[in-house]
Amino acid sequence: MAQRAGLRAERRRLVGLARGATIEIGAGTGLNLEHYGSAVTRLVLVEPDRRMARRLRARAARDWPGAEIVHEVAARLPFADAGFDTAVVTAVLCTVADPTAALAEIARVLRPGGLLLFGEHVRSEDPRLAAWQDRLRPLWRLLADGCEPNRRTLAAIEASPLRLEWVRRGRVPGAPPIVRPMIAGAARREG
Repeated sequence: MAQRAGLRAERRRLVGLARGATIEIGAGTGLNLEHYGSAVTRLVLVEPDRRMARRLRARAARDWPGAEIVHEVAARLPFADAGFDTAVVTAVLCTVADPTAALAEIARVLRPGGLLLFGEHVRSEDPRLAAWQDRLRPLWRLLADGCEPNRRTLAAIEASPLRLEWVRRGRVPGAPPIVRPMIAGAARREG
C-alpha cells in the first residue's frame, strides 16, 4: 500500500541519483530496480534472505538482466575496499543486526567521494509516538521480519565514517504510524 501511496515516487527520486558502480544493500524483492538509470554502469544487489532473493532474481532477470545478486549480510560485504561509486539502502537499516557495522562496511566498499543514498523509516521526533515505537518494538520486530521501528538511524549515519550531505524528513505514506516517520538523504565517503 505504501508503494502506491507515494513511496514509489520517493524511491524514484532517491535511486535515480545512483551513478557508476552501484551496490544496493538489502535489495529485498527488487522494488528499486526500475528506478536505476543509465548512469549506473554496474549493479550489485545484496540480499541475505533466500526467500526474497528468489523473487529478486526473477525481477532482476526482467528489469536489470546484468545485475549481480549476492547472498550476504550488510556487515560482511564480500568486496574489495573502494570498489563502488554509490551504495543504496532503502528500509534496510531498521532490520540489520548492527547498523554501526553495516555503515562501516558500506563506507569501506565506497570509493573516496562515493555516495550512500538512504531512505529509511526512523524514530519519531514526537515523544508520544516515540514512546509507542518503544512499546510496540518487540511485537513489531516479530511481525515485520526484524524491523525495529524506533532506530535512531540518522544519528548512526552521522556517527559513521560517512559525512552527511543532505537529509529530508518526511512520512512513509500509507504506513502504520509507528513506521511512518522517515528520512531520505545522502552521505559521502571522504578521502
